[in-house]
Amino acid sequence: MSQNIKIDPYGFREYDARWLYEKDINSYGIENLGKGLGTQIKIHTQKENPRVIVGHDYRSYSDEIKNALKYGLISTGCNVEDVGLSLSPMVYFAQFYLDADAVAMVTASHNENGWTGVKMGIKKGLTHAPEEMKELKEITLNEKFTKGKGNEKQIKDFDKIYKENLINKNKIKKKIKAVVACGNGTAGVFAPDILRGIGCEIIELDCNLDWNFPKYNPNPEDLEMLHEIAKAVKDNNADIGFGFDGDGDRVGVIDNSGNEIFSDKIGLLIARNLSSKYKNSKFVVDVKSTGLYSKDKILMENNCETIYWKTGHSHIKRKVNTEKALAGFEKSGHFFFNQPLGFGYDDGINSAIQVCHLLDNQNKKMSEIISELPNTFQTPTMAPFCKDEEKYSVVEELVKIIQGIKQKKTKIDNQNITNILTVNGIRFSFADGSWGLIRASSNKPSLVIVTESPTSDERKKKIFDFIDTLLKSTGKVGEYDQKI
Repeated sequence: MSQNIKIDPYGFREYDARWLYEKDINSYGIENLGKGLGTQIKIHTQKENPRVIVGHDYRSYSDEIKNALKYGLISTGCNVEDVGLSLSPMVYFAQFYLDADAVAMVTASHNENGWTGVKMGIKKGLTHAPEEMKELKEITLNEKFTKGKGNEKQIKDFDKIYKENLINKNKIKKKIKAVVACGNGTAGVFAPDILRGIGCEIIELDCNLDWNFPKYNPNPEDLEMLHEIAKAVKDNNADIGFGFDGDGDRVGVIDNSGNEIFSDKIGLLIARNLSSKYKNSKFVVDVKSTGLYSKDKILMENNCETIYWKTGHSHIKRKVNTEKALAGFEKSGHFFFNQPLGFGYDDGINSAIQVCHLLDNQNKKMSEIISELPNTFQTPTMAPFCKDEEKYSVVEELVKIIQGIKQKKTKIDNQNITNILTVNGIRFSFADGSWGLIRASSNKPSLVIVTESPTSDERKKKIFDFIDTLLKSTGKVGEYDQKI
């Protein structure tokens, strides 16, 4: 690499790329990323001049980063179509609407200021998975670039087309009063307009764009953001509160009493609501999600099937696509709606719209609807330290041990293990619907542990104690980030 190109290899993550701008990557590094991506798009599409949709979020430096990325893409022969200031889902939508070959969205989502990154995809509605990221890293760092003559055009007012598309097919009858919180991120110029357009009365919270994020980062898993929404819901006597992340692909939900509803429970409510209209559907959820889906009486009455799959938005998105599922729900707040509800990618605003339909269909408050779900006792997601180079083999070892326990019918809290799922670490379940999960974290040197019981808080703890003892016995697992 020539002297002035800076690009930290660690910025290539499992599903996207993220760096601290100027510290870990400079504009020449971004340009090379564009060359790498352009080369990769040409390999996969077998086209001399593939069309690539490009957009950027509202950070002070996103525009200059986008320009460097475009310069790289064009030098390989890509024809860039720039949709301007965007949410990630707007860029994904543009690929379908304009029938383009690939997408590149400049965003660091909810990360702190200073971060930048790119979310990319070639096949419509899907973003890069680990294999594509590995290939992109290889091409970029080894500078195996193709050359070509591409061009660039600006697509004006595409935000209006994106907004209209969501508004026109989602009108609601009831006047729902909703708090819309955007943490001064890019969703502020989209979410209030769209939700107002479908018929909601909107109370805006931090919807003006401010790239300094003066109050907190736009992250619906951030407690500070959730507390602000809860307060606004109560002060305004609202029906629901929504919090959107920086690039608009995730949403957090607060009910009318000001309580946070975990995303896996929201997913189940949405799945129930959809199941009566779309009988025989499939839903995909990640292995960290509540066990209630598998035994839900309404889903069973409507002959719907739930598939538990690997955690990670790129994995769930692909599974929704290959299974032709109606929707997918990830515990972190990424929801995916397939045709006829959406194009399969994660859009936080479409997720909020589906919650509005849920309220529109039932003559009940959100807190009443959520209280109809069976109560479960669930631990938070716990992450005990485990070295990156050891975590996968530690999990493999534990899978064998737990499979042995199931075969020998050894009881845990007087219960036999009835079911084992190993698509992503190991999730083992019991007859009463209780379960425990052990998997390797995809982005940190740690394991991920969750347990849940619909029976009692005590049983939830007993399953955790069982896991904790197993982890200690390996001698390779350290301190937890949080522990029950």
